[in-house]
Amino acid sequence: MSTWNLLDLDGALRASWAADTCSPDDRAEWQAGNPAWGHCDITALIVNDVFGGDLVLGEVHLDGTQHGFHWWNRLPSGVELDLTREQFRRGQTVTTVRVVERPPGPAPRRQEEYLLLRERVTQHIGPLPDPA
Repeated sequence: MSTWNLLDLDGALRASWAADTCSPDDRAEWQAGNPAWGHCDITALIVNDVFGGDLVLGEVHLDGTQHGFHWWNRLPSGVELDLTREQFRRGQTVTTVRVVERPPGPAPRRQEEYLLLRERVTQHIGPLPDPA
């Protein structure tokens, strides 16, 4: 059995983010200078695969208008962990925060990107636990 730590997982995720794993809704704006852009949902799922805990969801707002959603993790210890927060560079705020239950089985959307990101992460740190 492999042992992972947060630094290993964070580094593997950052090395694995790319335009082809970015959310299709955000892909036109993705750039290598802001690699976290459009990766919050599948990054949160992979963190959940490894460390468990809760998935947290909030609304993203800019200039009073909602611009999608943002996902991050609440670890079993209660610590909130957001590995993609730095993607917001234009003054976006995240509001209406709630914990959401992870659906059983494969990711209901973005399955292809999730599996591709998982595969790239495993190339860096080895096999990951099966999804929760």
